Amino acid sequence: MKEIRLSDTKLFQGISETEIHLMRDCLKTEEKNYKKDEVILHMGDTVTSLGMVISGSALIENDDIWGNRSILDQIGPGQIFAETYACVTGEKLMVNVAAATDVKVLFFHIERVIETCPQSCQFHGRLIKNLLAISAQKNLSLSRRIFHTSPKTIRAKLLSYLSDQALIYGKNEFDIVFNRQQLADYLGVDRSAMSSELSRMQKDGLIKVKRNHFELLENGMEFMG
Repeated sequence: MKEIRLSDTKLFQGISETEIHLMRDCLKTEEKNYKKDEVILHMGDTVTSLGMVISGSALIENDDIWGNRSILDQIGPGQIFAETYACVTGEKLMVNVAAATDVKVLFFHIERVIETCPQSCQFHGRLIKNLLAISAQKNLSLSRRIFHTSPKTIRAKLLSYLSDQALIYGKNEFDIVFNRQQLADYLGVDRSAMSSELSRMQKDGLIKVKRNHFELLENGMEFMG
């Protein structure tokens, strides 16, 4: 699996490979590999490091005591996770982080990230600024999910999500990152009920769908307002 270069990630945006190399020892990084479906971080854990996916992908999940699962986000190469919990000493994870595929993760000790040192201070300020921007973007993503899960009907939830994807991609035809089960978990609905609703939406001329590929049709655009 192809690995992303750190200089191509948002966390290290504006920092060269040479500068990153100088920072690696300072940041106290640790690299780990996980198999598909393996849990990377467990709900209830306390963490002192943020993780970055180097290759593969991971899911941020919430499981209740009855075994119901809700997918909060999918993390791909270059994206980070657990940074909020790492910044709050002793805060227990409210989510699981699980490998959606075989995945390689690079962990950064949070104290080394948010505290500058003499060896790398000229680059470190940029790193902290990037981390703040990423955290702000994640807050927006969580707000976006609330919008999609708030409607009462499955159709309304799907239309909210698909409309937002069209806005993000800037076109009415796109691939989504979730498979059918993951989309159902993300929206907090039953998979079979959601699949039935997608079929009805297709018959009603709102969408065309094949696996994770969607096309929003004119009738759907009118319905979305």
